[in-house]
Amino acid sequence: MLPFLLAAFYETARQGSMTAAARQLQVSQPTVTARIQQLESDYGVELFHRRGGRLALTRTGTELMPLARQMMQIQHDIDFKLRNGRQLLSGALHIGTTGPNYIASIICGFRDQYPDARIGIEVGNSRSVLEALFDARVDLAVASEPLNDARLLRCEIATDPLVLVAHRAHPLAGRGRIALRDLAAHTLLLREQGSWTRSLMEEAMNAQAVRPRAVLEMGSREMICRAVQHNLGCTLMPVRDVPRDDNLRTVAIEPDPPLLRVYLYCMRERASMPLAEAFIASLPGASIH
Repeated sequence: MLPFLLAAFYETARQGSMTAAARQLQVSQPTVTARIQQLESDYGVELFHRRGGRLALTRTGTELMPLARQMMQIQHDIDFKLRNGRQLLSGALHIGTTGPNYIASIICGFRDQYPDARIGIEVGNSRSVLEALFDARVDLAVASEPLNDARLLRCEIATDPLVLVAHRAHPLAGRGRIALRDLAAHTLLLREQGSWTRSLMEEAMNAQAVRPRAVLEMGSREMICRAVQHNLGCTLMPVRDVPRDDNLRTVAIEPDPPLLRVYLYCMRERASMPLAEAFIASLPGASIH
């Protein structure tokens, strides 16, 4: 029972709320609350300060957190080992990705080779899928953030230039090409913090001292596409992510458009697990290091 109680504590501390922890653990919020209360009652300790609707770790909770993280890591490693300890023709592989466009064809090729392998997909921004990889919630991660970490193996699987995406009635939509400075007179739609596409956009604009007239931040690629469809602003997006829509126009950025590089990541210590190793080997011409 202790692992379940510690998991409720760990995810609540990591996510910042019991509601978010319940969503991560796929249980109800009252279940998370009850498990934390039981943990505190069983050991006669207080793990969180409850201040209104906010939670803060007590000293005991802060000291427990690294041990709980270690326990969760061991639990995930055991799960990964058991899932991949069978013959390669079966088992499950969990992949975190920022979107399907860079990984779908690779997954199709892998499934052709190993039809009994089960593939699970978790979608998020670069930061969230890399966090899932470190937490062993996924076995592989596809992200555009160029993270250098000794614990990771990485290979580049795609490159994609950013283009302007605008409604057909937008003032920039009829241009054959634009420079980044042309964005200064318009409302720019941005992804949430943690999106590498956003970081790439901001880096390119800051380098040229470009300041948009206004900025609207949205929490997903789908929300941004919907906003562009309603002509609420324009955005920069990798070419492969632009949806097919008669109301949308793409415009090239010249010179030197921001270039998105997409990487496949694997924890170094898990790269020899059969399914992960087979998936990496299926990458066309890629070198992982």
